[in-house]
Amino acid sequence: MRTSLVVCCCVFALQCLPSALCLPVRGSGRYKVAPVSEKFPDLKKRGKAPHAQDLVKETSLSNNTWNRPRCGVPDYPAQKGVHHRGRPRQRRFVLYGGRLDRTDLTYRIVRFPWQMGEEKIRRVFREALQIWSDVTPLTFTEVHSGKADIRIDFTRYWHGDNLPFDGPGGILAHAFFPRTHRQGDVHFDYDESWTLGNHMGTDLLQVAAHEFGHVLGLQHSREPGAIMSAYYTFSYPLRLSEDDKQGIQYLYGARPQAPPTPPPLPPPTPPPSNPETNEILTNPDACQTDFDAVSMIRGELFFFKSGYVWRIRDGHLESGYPALASRHWRGIPDNIDAAFEDKSGNIWFFQGENYWVFDAEMRIRGPESIRSLGLSVSGVQAALRWGHDSNFNTYFFKSGSYWRFSPRESRLESVYPRSMQDWSGVPEDVDAAFRDVYGYAHFIRGRQYWKFDPVGMNSLEGYPRYIGMDFFGCRNA
Repeated sequence: MRTSLVVCCCVFALQCLPSALCLPVRGSGRYKVAPVSEKFPDLKKRGKAPHAQDLVKETSLSNNTWNRPRCGVPDYPAQKGVHHRGRPRQRRFVLYGGRLDRTDLTYRIVRFPWQMGEEKIRRVFREALQIWSDVTPLTFTEVHSGKADIRIDFTRYWHGDNLPFDGPGGILAHAFFPRTHRQGDVHFDYDESWTLGNHMGTDLLQVAAHEFGHVLGLQHSREPGAIMSAYYTFSYPLRLSEDDKQGIQYLYGARPQAPPTPPPLPPPTPPPSNPETNEILTNPDACQTDFDAVSMIRGELFFFKSGYVWRIRDGHLESGYPALASRHWRGIPDNIDAAFEDKSGNIWFFQGENYWVFDAEMRIRGPESIRSLGLSVSGVQAALRWGHDSNFNTYFFKSGSYWRFSPRESRLESVYPRSMQDWSGVPEDVDAAFRDVYGYAHFIRGRQYWKFDPVGMNSLEGYPRYIGMDFFGCRNA
């Protein structure tokens, strides 16, 4: 009996060695290694294999395509030609050959991972599916029991489909095309470090959007930067490329346009006595500001002062800043005392005896009392998530003392507080703290900051320095 591989196994993993590919053995579910030139000489044309004379040069490059994480589904040839007015239409998206029969689809999450809460996981999958429904007639409704068109599961190792996961790293997820024996199944490796919106692990939104494209009938796009590209790329905000859009609309059509309705006339309202606005009439001067809090969020540096926020990316102040902090995080108080981003990408804000937690710009907790975290003080002056490799800890600072905190368990470690003298060369009373992209901790008091060496465990020579001069290009601070 002839068997054909029809499963879409997205295994965001390194490819096989450049001189060989993992190929299915006819009549079995196993794989063997076969030379590229023997089995797939035409893959050179599709970015899968270098020419023989280039193998040595290619393997010596650390940043070439072979070393990039990618989806491991075979790149089947397109099943249908697309013709436009009597001539072939050039396209780069690829179809497997089938589509789902209905456009009103249901999905069910069978099991959840441990890294993120259930509601956060649900929001991620809603957003990943909405990326496709925004441009097609497709609708997606979650069901909590019974049958569903799309079944999402987080599982480990061997799990019943002859496509085992391999623990952290390597294979991340796989999905199955329409009109196959496991149509609608999407499996994610439970043991991966799933995150959202940062580089601390594997971004679930990016992977989920790609897998759902396969479930709907799309193969890998040959367009670099497309969501359906075989090569995994971290990119925010996540958007369909024109190639993704053309592919999914070829299968399901474009989203119907609702006829415009004239807006109702608004009733006259008196001007509010204290309107809330994002317009800043007088820009605060960063050169003359002692900041309330500073935090590294999504790889960008945010400075907070009296309801305003400055945003620095790649060492430069972003256009449009300072702006009101409520433009990003509606509901936070004007004068926050501390802020930090935890491992899962949630952002914590502190003021007085209360704290708030946001998932991106959506509030998911707060205000709640800091006493529920085990703190017996009236507030915290600074918060710092600091460490190296996978060993990160979160610290709170207040009046010459500090605590170590577990955001995952929402509790303090019992051996704390300890004295700030452990942080050699850093003043006892600090106003803010943050970790930079190189691993150094920065402690701020007034308009000055101290840079702390994670290896020598002491403040570097030449500090303190002025924040305004080093971060905002001020001549005088």
